[in-house]
Amino acid sequence: MSIGELGCTYASLILCDDNIPVTAEKITTLLKAANVHAESYWPALFAKLAEKQNILDLISNVGAGGGGGGGGAPAVAAPAAGGAAAAAPVAEEKKEEPKEESDDDMGFSLFD
Repeated sequence: MSIGELGCTYASLILCDDNIPVTAEKITTLLKAANVHAESYWPALFAKLAEKQNILDLISNVGAGGGGGGGGAPAVAAPAAGGAAAAAPVAEEKKEEPKEESDDDMGFSLFD
């Protein structure tokens, strides 16, 4: 990320935080006040983004959405609140995994 991009990002956040509409002119004004040089197209791109997307929504949904991850453990539903009796804890089955042979058993190791 270039200094210009970073400057436009901060300028957009400052404007949004102060409830000021994010425009290319206002971003440019903040960049000049901070003595940050940005390519002329960056403020316009950030202003167009701010028109189409709410910046606060972008910030609050940083970790949300995206692709589905791999498998993983199945989710267990929490008991409903509001006076419902506590659910009995589910006993997890412990499976004994077969013991793998280590390098030490073979007479050599990684650090020999």
